[in-house]
Amino acid sequence: MILGTSLNHGGYYYYKIHKQKIDLLEAPDELKRFLNEMLENCPDDYFRKGPRSSILKLSLSTQLSKITHPVNYLARIGLESDYYGNAHLNVQMFMLAYDKNTIAIEVPIWLKYEELENYKELFNSELALTGHIDALSIEDGKIWIWDYKPNAHREKYAATQTYFYALMLSKRTNIPLENFMCGYFDDKNTYVFEPAKVNL
Repeated sequence: MILGTSLNHGGYYYYKIHKQKIDLLEAPDELKRFLNEMLENCPDDYFRKGPRSSILKLSLSTQLSKITHPVNYLARIGLESDYYGNAHLNVQMFMLAYDKNTIAIEVPIWLKYEELENYKELFNSELALTGHIDALSIEDGKIWIWDYKPNAHREKYAATQTYFYALMLSKRTNIPLENFMCGYFDDKNTYVFEPAKVNL
C-alpha cells in the first residue's frame, strides 16, 4: 500500500505515500487529491531554482512547546535499524511503515510570489519557495508537519522551516492553517507549535 516516486529536485527525493492509512485516517479530500497528484504531476521546475524553506534564516515569534511524543521512539528505532544507511531515510521509512498516523514522506510543496504579502522582502526573490516535508501525519483531527533534526535541541530555525511547510501545504490544498500542527524532533526531544498562531 506504499506508493512512491523519485523526484529530481536538485538532488533526488523519494516521495512516498501510504494509501491505506490515508483512507483509514480519513485525510481531508483536498489533501488526498494533492498527495495523489504529486505522484504524477509535480511541477519539478519550481524546485530547481529559487529559495528553499530548509535554508531560511528567519526568526519567527513562535510559542514552542517541548513535549513527549511517540516520534522520539520511532526515530530511535528507525535509527537503530539503519536499513538504508541514511539517518533521515531510516527515520522516515520506519515512520511510514510502522507509525499508525504517518501517511507520507518527502512531500513536495511550494509557495508562489503572489500567494504571500511581502514575499520579495522575506525571500529576496520572486521565484517560488519550495520544500519537502520529512513526514506528514494525521493525529487528533490535525494535519501534522514533522521534520527530523538530529540535534533538535540545538536548532534555531527549524520552527521557521516547518511553519513555511505548513503555509505552503495550506496554500496548495486550501485547507486553513488552523487545521495544521508543526513539530521537529530527534530520538530524545520533540518541539511543537500551532502555525496559525505565528505572526509573520
